[in-house]
Formats: sequence, structure tokens, C-alpha cells
Amino acid sequence: MPSIMKAKDIKIEVFKSSGPGGQHKNKRFTAVRLTHVPTGLKFIAQKRRSLAANKALALERLEHRLEELSRPTIQRRATRRTAASKNRTLDWKKKHGRKKQMRSRQTQGREDF
Repeated sequence: MPSIMKAKDIKIEVFKSSGPGGQHKNKRFTAVRLTHVPTGLKFIAQKRRSLAANKALALERLEHRLEELSRPTIQRRATRRTAASKNRTLDWKKKHGRKKQMRSRQTQGREDF
């Protein structure tokens, strides 16, 4: 087992899997439910026909999830807009406002028939 998991921290339950599969599924305990006691994570595997394969699959899922949880999260730093960016926005607004003023001046002197 990986260093993240310890054998005593894992509770293993075996049960009959559900779904189609006929006599093999009805007679055999092939499904596995793993519970990681410290975190409370539960993983069920009943995809394969053998108990060993399902157990390996559930352990793999558990290991992957524990790795995800153990990764440190990177804190984002707050950023500010640069002065150049602010000035570009203000210039665009001024230019756009002037265009709109010119349009309204052109339509004011015009008479519609």
C-alpha cells in the first residue's frame, strides 16, 4: 500500500454486486466497498467479475483521491489593473462618447420628411 494509506485505516466490505450478469453475480461476493476511516471516504467497485480485481480497482480510486486531497492548494494573490490598462479604458470611453455626440449633432440639424 502507498505511504498515504495504512492497512489499519481501511475497512473492507464484500457483497454481491448488482445488475445483469446471471448466475455468477447471483452466487458470488465480488463487489467491494472500501471505507477510509480517518477521512470517511467510501469507494465501491463492482465492475469486474473477480473480487481481487474489484478490490484493486477500489484501492486505486482511494489512493488517487487521497493524493488529490493531500496536494497543497495554491493561494491566489489579489491583483490590480495596471495604470496603462486604466488609461486605455478611459481613452476608449472618451473616444466612444465623442462619436455618440457627433451622431446626435448630425441628426439634430436634419429634417425628416
